[in-house]
Order: sequence, then C-alpha cells, then structure tokens
Amino acid sequence: MILDELALAFVPDLGARGVAHLMEIYDDAEAVYAQKEHNLILCAELRRDIATRITQKEGYAEAEREMAYCQKHGIKITSYIDKDYPPLLREAADRPHVIYSVGDIEALQSPHILSVVGTRRITPYGESVCAKIIPELAEMFPDLVVVSGLAFGCDAAAHRAALAAKVRTVGVVANKLPDVAPAQHRNLAKDMVENGGAIVSELSSQSKQNGAYYIPRNRIIAGVAEGLLVVESPSNGGSLSTAKAADAYSRTIMAVPGRITDSRSDGTNHLIKSNAAQLVTSAHDVATALGWEIPGAKPEKMRFAPHQVTLKERAVYNVVAESPDGLTIDQIVELTALSVSEANTILLNMELSGYMRQLPGKIYVIC
Repeated sequence: MILDELALAFVPDLGARGVAHLMEIYDDAEAVYAQKEHNLILCAELRRDIATRITQKEGYAEAEREMAYCQKHGIKITSYIDKDYPPLLREAADRPHVIYSVGDIEALQSPHILSVVGTRRITPYGESVCAKIIPELAEMFPDLVVVSGLAFGCDAAAHRAALAAKVRTVGVVANKLPDVAPAQHRNLAKDMVENGGAIVSELSSQSKQNGAYYIPRNRIIAGVAEGLLVVESPSNGGSLSTAKAADAYSRTIMAVPGRITDSRSDGTNHLIKSNAAQLVTSAHDVATALGWEIPGAKPEKMRFAPHQVTLKERAVYNVVAESPDGLTIDQIVELTALSVSEANTILLNMELSGYMRQLPGKIYVIC
C-alpha cells in the first residue's frame, strides 16, 4: 500500500539506509508497521526511539498530506516495491525509498541509460562534446536515455543534446516538484517531459529547501544508470561526488580528457590519470566501455592463437566460463589463488585478445 511506503519515508531519523535495511528484512512497509516494538529492536536492530515511532504510526499524517499534494499537482509517487522503480537504483544500499516524478518515469527502465555530468561553467569544448557524443550514441541506440541534474552548464547541454537527438532525457533535481531549479530551466524541463522524459526528485513537498540536497541528489544520478560520463569538471567540482557515488555502486565511469591548461578539466583529467575513469573520446568508446553491443559492429578478431594462452590465463578463463553471470576480480582471485596484480594483468591481456570483456559493475564474462 503506497500510504505505508510513503509513511515509512517520513519516520524521523530513520533515513534512506535505515529504510533499505528494513526492506531487506520485512520486504514492505506494511510488514514493518505490523511489528511489535521489541521485534524492531531485536530483529531489525533499530534504536528504541525509532522503533517507538514506527509502532506509534509516525509518518502517516505527513504521508496523507503528501498524497494530497501530489494528487493536486500531478506528481507520481513511486516506492521501492513498485515495478516502475528504477531497477538499477534499487540495487543501491542508500536508495531513496520513495521518489517523486513528473513525466514518464518508465524511461528509467531502458536497457541503455547514461548519466552525464560536468561543470556549471561549461566551455564551448564541453558543449561540443555533448553535441557530438550524445547524438552519435542515440543513433546507435534509439532507446537511449540521458540522465543529468538539470543544472546550468553541462547538465543543460546534455539534456538539450538528447532532445535534439530525439531520445528521452531525465532530470534529477534537488528540490520539491513540480518546481524546477533553476527557474530558467522550466521550459527545458517542459520539453523533456513532453518528449517522453521525466523530472525526478526524492524530496517531498515538506522538505526544507536549505541547499543541502545537491550532493545526496548526485547519488541518484549515479545510481539509475549503467555508466557515468564526466565531460568537464574542476578539481573540486560536484561532478566528482557523482563519480564517487558511481564508483561505490560499481558503475562504469568515463571521462572526456580536457586541456591541461584549463582548470575546468582538472577533475576529469585527474579521474583519467588515477584510473578512476576510462578515457573516452567518442560514442563508440562509451558503448564499448559499457559493454553495449553496437548494432552492425563486427566482432574483433583474437590477437593470438589459443595455443599461446598460458596456464594461468587458462585457469582464469575456465573459472569465468563456469559462471554464466560472470565474476568480479575478487571472485577470480579467490577461485584461482592468483594475486590481485596477476589477475589484473591477465584480465587486461585477455580483454585485448578478445577472449573476455568487462561489463558494467566490473564483471568479467567470456566473449
């Protein structure tokens, strides 16, 4: 029942991780509210004051007000248990239990979702990158969905490039709906919604607008997509917090290199230099990094014959081949007794040779 789910999101001091923890134990909010206080303390390991709030049905009054507000303003409420909840975001331990949306949130069900972030002080170079890569990627994948934060600069450039390419785009905002911040982007948001996209927020109408929600918002931008593309970012840019969240979710992080004399590329260049992001310069690079099968592309030929594979490479190949869902490097190390450095070298060689490829989440599978 949506009222139960919404009420749970309003329980004071419970937080996103607390709600996610309860969902792992009880599956839905109705079951949570059916528990006795001592069960919530002993089984769910909640603090007594939070358990008391739940058993006293705190959150219901706020939930009823919120439902009335959303109905009045045409806002959709989607909870973690709903089928329309973004599937990739569902995997995150700090996911919002409830998200609010205007437009078609079903866009976030697409198999090809890319988040694009960057500086608000975008340069003509950054504009040209968005205008080149996004349309090329849209031509390869007509079901592409581009996600960003609807802010000035790179966010707006990414949304507009998606609209120009006639693919859906979703803005994740750090304010209550149906408001749009900055207000200058109301028409852009309207175009996004009218063209099959959506505006999404985790904030209710009762959230205090104090400017503290931008960094938490970035985790949603990272969480809904298979990969994150950082176009331009200074060394202290907010985009780097999005990259940090993407890394925590095992998403593929990509960055476009910039001029070494431009401070607005210091962050992106550092991501590449530190191997925190893959260097990309084209839509083909993005698709390859994400493991998306490019229509009409011919498979690469192996660069050396099977008899040249070493015993250690064969061991890695065999354990990965036995796992239909692929393996992480930690699992490969555990199964082969190789060191992490050995496994990394072998996996890189086998990727280059066409035996193996890396999927989003740093999962290795046999080609």
